[in-house]
Amino acid sequence: MALYNVMEEVVHEVLIRYKDQLHLTCQCEHCMNDIMAIALNELPPRYIVNKDYVPYVRAAHVADRQGATNIILIVTKAAAFVSKSPRCPTMNPATLKSTE
Repeated sequence: MALYNVMEEVVHEVLIRYKDQLHLTCQCEHCMNDIMAIALNELPPRYIVNKDYVPYVRAAHVADRQGATNIILIVTKAAAFVSKSPRCPTMNPATLKSTE
């Protein structure tokens, strides 16, 4: 049985939509994944077993204005946290040595 967390898709879409307004210090894949991981750990998952239901779950989040605002707020906080101290080799060469 394959499970799918629709919230991953929602958070990714919010991050991509607002990344210019978030003033990220780095937009590399590592930093973007860090932001998503932090945000997803703060949000309740929305698991489904049939990807045909993704639009219904996503529509529920779009219709829930408070929920949509909460997701944006959590992504914004995660982005600020990662931007203050990015762990990627691009922004922090010291991490390159520790991962080699």
